[in-house]
Amino acid sequence: MRATLTSLMVLMLAMTPGVAAAQTALALSLDEAIRMGVAHDPRLGEARARDAAAAEGVASNSALKKPTVTASAGYLRTNHVPEFGFVQGGTFNVIFPDVPDNYRFRTEMDIPIYTAGRVDALVASARAEQQASAADVRAGEQDVRMDITRAYWGLVTARESARVLKQALDRADAYVGDVKSRVDAGVLPPNDLLSAQAQRARESVQLIQATNDAAVAQIALGLLLGVGPDAVIEPTSRVDQTIAGASDLADQTAVALAATGRAQRGERIGMTARQSGLQASASAAQAGTKPTIGALAGVQPARPNERFVPRTDRWNVSWDLGINLTWPLFDGGKSHADAATASAQAESIAHRIEQFDARLALEVRQALLDITASRAALAASDEAVAAATEAHRVVSERFNAGVATSTDVLDAQLALVQAELERTRLMAGLRINEARLMRAVGSL
Repeated sequence: MRATLTSLMVLMLAMTPGVAAAQTALALSLDEAIRMGVAHDPRLGEARARDAAAAEGVASNSALKKPTVTASAGYLRTNHVPEFGFVQGGTFNVIFPDVPDNYRFRTEMDIPIYTAGRVDALVASARAEQQASAADVRAGEQDVRMDITRAYWGLVTARESARVLKQALDRADAYVGDVKSRVDAGVLPPNDLLSAQAQRARESVQLIQATNDAAVAQIALGLLLGVGPDAVIEPTSRVDQTIAGASDLADQTAVALAATGRAQRGERIGMTARQSGLQASASAAQAGTKPTIGALAGVQPARPNERFVPRTDRWNVSWDLGINLTWPLFDGGKSHADAATASAQAESIAHRIEQFDARLALEVRQALLDITASRAALAASDEAVAAATEAHRVVSERFNAGVATSTDVLDAQLALVQAELERTRLMAGLRINEARLMRAVGSL
């Protein structure tokens, strides 16, 4: 059994990146990992593309305020017709000649003069959508930072757990050897050796599981960073160091943090911007029933040019200037319905913002409570580790002196391992809770 478990443990360790000799470890701090993940994440690429599209939408609607110039050309072939004219002084004067080939060119400029605010409303709506898209990018970046932070500390926790269990297994090996020598000498009964070997086997199984967890955590982090599942990642940030800025936030009140979150959270900024955009769209729809005024200027070379009489088979240039007034008197209620639709959608977003604010207040309070509880638990865990270390030392000395049983040593060793693992998990949990608080207020 011992040989089988040892072989499995060695196999698992050989499969982990920490001992892969053929690969070079990628040493990354948390900040470096976040930068890599933000630069790689496909979700952010999609959000940035939508943001670029929204920016072009602003340019497209802004162009409605500017003059437009169009050019056209045409050729028309007609059937032959008898020429029409009259005879005067012995000469036949042609009034309507037979010109089967007709050529026309026209250049025209349309200048919007008055649009009843419709174009301004469309531009405002497009700008609001651009602001919302930029807020979506910001919210996506914060989500990616949170995912990477969670995966990073998950890897650190798994690696630290494997390290603690490896140390415990080394202590168990030494203890099993000591017990075996005493059993062989007849000082201890054989069941003490069996108990020690069973304890070592349990710790071997825990080490195998912890090593596998570390391998899985590394794969998950590697996918987030875009380095592939086979990359070797070595976290360099210490789990006992507070995330920069987290302590200052944790010292503030929940009301102040909620206000900060309402001002900084990308999700809320995006919803507010989209609400403004829908209100602007409603204004644009209402302007659909109001009159618009535009100017027109055109130049038209044609052969023959119908504006010149008599009609001749030669090029003539004509031009025109004008002002057009367009007033849609009745559109079947479409403008009113479009405006009502946009207003209702804006109202729905207002309710979503209200719900978001309530969830934000709860999220902030929960993060503060979790940080407070994690700090208190970590302080107690430090005391537990110190006490378990001292108890293990005392029991080991008493066992060496022959006044303690092997069961006492096994119990003390198990208590020390559990205390060290608990402290590691609590430290990583505290870092994640700090990141959750920063994410809640939009400062991650």
